[in-house]
Amino acid sequence: MRVGRNYAVYLPKRVVEELKLKEGEKLILTVEGQSIVLRRPLDFFEEIRRSPKRLRLTPEEFEKTSVEAQEEHMGLSDAQAAT
Repeated sequence: MRVGRNYAVYLPKRVVEELKLKEGEKLILTVEGQSIVLRRPLDFFEEIRRSPKRLRLTPEEFEKTSVEAQEEHMGLSDAQAAT
């Protein structure tokens, strides 16, 4: 492979076919030492499954926390939220 005009790098056809890449598909580029690594982003649900579980909330605790966050985001005071 060569770096082309405007530093463009084109993937070989066999790589594109093997990975079933589509034109316009987004990839994540990282630099690891002297290597360039391209990978597909994980979908949201796969990312959630892989992430460590940090909190254990009951449904009631989750609901309370959610309501508080929404009120804070919307700028409501406790008095306004109660009405």
